[in-house]
Amino acid sequence: MKNIHKTLLLLGSMAGLSASFAETPNIIIIYADDVGYGDLGCYGATGVDTPNLDMLAESGVRFTSAYATAATCTPSRYSLLTGEYAFRNDDAVILPGNAPLIIDPAKPTIASLLKSNGYATGLVGKWHIGLGSPSEPLDWNGEIAPGPREVGFDYSFHMAATGDRVPSVYIENGRVIGLDSGDPMEVNYQEPVGNDPTGISHPQLLRTQADEQHAKTIVDGTSRIGYMNGGNSARWTDTEMPDIFLGKAVEFIESNVEEPFFLYYAMHENHVPRLPHPRFRGASSLGVRGDALVQMDWSIGHLLEVLKVNGLDENTLIIFTSDNGPVLYDGYYDGAMQLNKEHRPSGPWRGGKYSAWEGGTRMPFITYWPGTVESSISDALISQVDLLASLAALTGVEVPEERATDSQNLLDALLGKTEVGREYLIEQAVKMEAIRKGPWKYVPEGEVTNRGKIGKFYTDTIAAPGALFYLPEDPGEENNLAHLYPAKVEELKALLDKEVGAKSARASTRDQLGGAVNK
Repeated sequence: MKNIHKTLLLLGSMAGLSASFAETPNIIIIYADDVGYGDLGCYGATGVDTPNLDMLAESGVRFTSAYATAATCTPSRYSLLTGEYAFRNDDAVILPGNAPLIIDPAKPTIASLLKSNGYATGLVGKWHIGLGSPSEPLDWNGEIAPGPREVGFDYSFHMAATGDRVPSVYIENGRVIGLDSGDPMEVNYQEPVGNDPTGISHPQLLRTQADEQHAKTIVDGTSRIGYMNGGNSARWTDTEMPDIFLGKAVEFIESNVEEPFFLYYAMHENHVPRLPHPRFRGASSLGVRGDALVQMDWSIGHLLEVLKVNGLDENTLIIFTSDNGPVLYDGYYDGAMQLNKEHRPSGPWRGGKYSAWEGGTRMPFITYWPGTVESSISDALISQVDLLASLAALTGVEVPEERATDSQNLLDALLGKTEVGREYLIEQAVKMEAIRKGPWKYVPEGEVTNRGKIGKFYTDTIAAPGALFYLPEDPGEENNLAHLYPAKVEELKALLDKEVGAKSARASTRDQLGGAVNK
C-alpha cells in the first residue's frame, strides 16, 4: 500500500509525457455513490465546495434530466454495465457481500465490448454485483471467479460490495490483497462466525454507533452488515480507502498511456460509513457527509491533473454521475441529519435513495471532453442504461443482436450536439417502478418506500389509479393530476406495464429490504 501513496506524492513532480493519441478516445466513467442531484456546487449545493466537478460542468455538458435506472446501488450498477434494466434480472437487487456474480458472462458489458475493440479495461473501486458462482460457495482464500475479469475487465482493484458490508478487504485481479494463508477468511450473512467483537457485544469499541443491522463484525473501529472471521492482515483502514482507490486509478492510467483505455472508477464517497481522511475533516460545514463530498471532488481533481500531465486530457471522455439518490441517515449515527442545515442533497426533487420519487434516480450527470464537447446545459432525457449503446457507437463497436436492448444510442446528446434524448424511461425503486415520458411522471398505485430520519423505513401510499405529475411545474411531486388527465394516466400505465410486466408476475423480485442482509 505504501507504493500507492508514493504514486500520489509523485504526481506534482512528474514530467510531461507525450502520448500518441489513439484513433479512439480514452473513456473514464466516474461513478459516485449516494451522491444526489443537489450535492454539487454546479447543481446548487450549499455548505460544500466542489470546484473540480464544477469546472467539468462549466466546460462540458451538465444534464438536468439524466437518471440512474434504480434508486439503489446494485440494480443501477448492473444496468450501467450491461445496458439492461435491472428489473429484468430477478437477482439484481441489493446484494450481501458474499452473493454470486449476477451478470451472465455471456452478456456483453461496456467493458467487454470496448475490450473487443482494443481497449485496455479497468475497474477501480466499488463492485457490488456479486462474485463467484451460484452453484458453489465462494472461497475467499483462493482465486475469486467469476468476477470482473469474466465480464470484460483486464484489470480490477475493488471491494466486494460496500464499505458497510463484510468482507472488508481489497481484491485485485481475483485475489484478496494481503491475505495470510495462516489466517483464512470466512464470511457469513446468516449466523456469526469466529469470535470477533460486534457492534452489539462491544459498542465501546466503535467510533460511530450503528443500528442493529450494521452492528455485526467490527473492522477498523466500525461495525458492519454481516459476519467475518480471519483475514486480519488484509482488512482495510477506512480513512485510507479513497487514496488507495485513487492511487490504483492513477496506476491504471499511467500503465496505458500508449493505448486506448476504459476506466470504470467507482468511487465509494459518500456511502456509509462516512469516514473521510483526517485531512478532509471539517472541509465542509455539513459534517462527515459533506467532508466526504469534498474528498471526492479533490480526488477527481487529482485524476484530471494526471490526465493533463500525461498529455491525455484532450483525448479522454469523462462521464461523471452517481448510482442513486442521496440519503442522510443510513445505519450510522454520524450526524449527517443533524448537520445538514439548509443543504438540499436531492436539489428541488422529492425523496432520495430507495424511493420512486425523482430524488431517488434523477442524478447529477456531466460529460467532459476538452476540444470535443462544448460547454452547455442539456435537458435531454437520458438514462445510465444508455451508456453501453452510446459508447459502442462512439468507438465503432457493434452490439450483438438481441443484447442490451434497453440501451439506446444517445451519443449526440452525450456530446452536447443535441438535446433530443429518450422518449421515456423507467425509474426503479424498492418494490415498484415508475415512468417518465417527456414532462410527465407516473407512479403506479402501491407503496413508495423512503428512508426515515431515525433509521426506519416508511411508505407513501399511492391509491388507484396512481399518481401523475407535471414535473416542470411540480418538481416536488406534490400535485397529483391523475383525476384531471385520465388519458395520460392510461397511456403511461400501458407503457409501464409493457416494460415491466404485471405486478403479480414479479412479486418475487421486489422485497429488496427484507431479511438481515439488505438495507
